Amino acid sequence: MTAPPPRKILHIDMDAFYASVEQRDDPSLRGKPVVVAWRGARSVVCAASYEARTFGVRSAMPAVRAERLCPQAVFVPPDFVRYKAVSRQVRAIFARHTELIEPLSLDEAYLDVTETKTGLPSATATAEAIRAAIRAETELTASAGVAPNKFLAKIASDFRKPDGLFVVRPREVLDFLAPLAVNRLPGVGRVMEAKLAALGIATVAELRARPAAEMEDRFGRWGRRLHELSLGIDEHPVTPDRPTLQVSAEDTFEHDLVLDELEPHIRHLAEKVWAAHQREARDGRIARTVVLKLKTADFHTLTRSLTPTQRPASERELADLACALRARVERPAGTRYRLVGVGLSGFVDADSYAAQRDLFDD
Repeated sequence: MTAPPPRKILHIDMDAFYASVEQRDDPSLRGKPVVVAWRGARSVVCAASYEARTFGVRSAMPAVRAERLCPQAVFVPPDFVRYKAVSRQVRAIFARHTELIEPLSLDEAYLDVTETKTGLPSATATAEAIRAAIRAETELTASAGVAPNKFLAKIASDFRKPDGLFVVRPREVLDFLAPLAVNRLPGVGRVMEAKLAALGIATVAELRARPAAEMEDRFGRWGRRLHELSLGIDEHPVTPDRPTLQVSAEDTFEHDLVLDELEPHIRHLAEKVWAAHQREARDGRIARTVVLKLKTADFHTLTRSLTPTQRPASERELADLACALRARVERPAGTRYRLVGVGLSGFVDADSYAAQRDLFDD
């Protein structure tokens, strides 16, 4: 038997998406440092134009810090209805080329173009056609990475931003990866980066030079997975319509609150989350795990979760469990919180869950 040909994967990433939509729709904003966020101490940056990024402004930073970094920035409140409409336009362009589309967010997606509807001669030609259509139909730009698998395509899409295209051919994979910092590999955050640095591993080439067995001894299955990534190995397919992993809602307060003051906010959020969960339940999927998220006044994020013996069966049960999770927050009583969130995760097939319950009931 012969091995199947390498996959041809695209990662398409819209450039500074929310900010670019604002600059497109308001010509007076073009060329200016635009920050998509509400002003004030309670707000965080949703997006920043490339002009604002030159000052160090980044998504998810507090808006007050963005204002300090770039006093001349133009703040624009987010308009997600518009952004979602443009995102649908872009996904319609993707769908002309392939049905294998895995959205990651409103502004990025993986596409498997090993076989396409258009018959274009290569994955590179497909990426060029998609980028040209996005420019023509939305007046926005997108960057693209082309590679034999998903994680390589995602790294590649960042190489020529904005409005760029970078291709990693199968024969180029090892050379492409070798000089990169290990934190470019998926799943390598600051903690793992520090652990690898303690072993003298800073680049992918240095990681690749270590025996896979050594990495597995030190870090378990994740160590072997890291070694595979250093070799460019990733067999995860593009998965359209990925199942929901969590439904959640959160609220940032006008004034910081202590734990005892959070109950009405938790119950309000539980109402929203339960409504979203019921939509999933209609498709035969139910959640078992309740999640409480808190952010302190000094921006530390805390998460507490519980998987009860019997899943929450109502909005009230969800709210009761989420409120009870406050007891597992080991912080001084006077700690103040700027944000609370409620979520449901651990989705399972409803029929499978019912069958398991029947076994225990017997």
